Amino acid sequence: MSLITHQKTLPSLVEIVCPQISRREEITLIVTGSWLIALAAQITIPLWPVPITGQTFGILLIGALLGSRRGAWTVMVYLAQGAIGLPVFAGGTGGLARLFSPTGGYLVGFVAAAFVVGWLSERGWHRRFVTTSISMLIGNVVIYAFGLAWLAAFLGWSGSTVLKAGLFPFVIGDLLKVLLAALALPRVWAMVNTKTV
Repeated sequence: MSLITHQKTLPSLVEIVCPQISRREEITLIVTGSWLIALAAQITIPLWPVPITGQTFGILLIGALLGSRRGAWTVMVYLAQGAIGLPVFAGGTGGLARLFSPTGGYLVGFVAAAFVVGWLSERGWHRRFVTTSISMLIGNVVIYAFGLAWLAAFLGWSGSTVLKAGLFPFVIGDLLKVLLAALALPRVWAMVNTKTV
């Protein structure tokens, strides 16, 4: 029996590949997904106060592949590992202090973004290039909404300081990640659908 019971319009990709997921398999999926996010977080370009990382790409892909609730749980497990001190955050860091640092809002926003992207995936958004692109952009907006609001508590809003530090340097990188996901996900769906027909 699944740990996470909920009504969906469409099954997530993982549910198409594995229609009957046991409790043990679900836990394994969530923990493994959290480790994949941790691995993606180590792909980093250090900038202050917010580094560019593969973290957001991993978060959005997990949401798209696992669905809304499993995706959100996976990110929460990832954050819990970081909070207890495991080196899973960008740059191999960890600790509860990171959740209260200038980047803490982005970390919290990851949970909401995974849920939103997963929710859209459950409605078929990741089966086409255009809707995948829009979904990933929405996921990024969710992350920035949390991240910039929290960053403002540290830097203030005057002179667009927050946008210069926490948004503008990352737009090109995020657009490239969106393009990569938009090219990859519909193809994955097409391969899975071909094999399951």
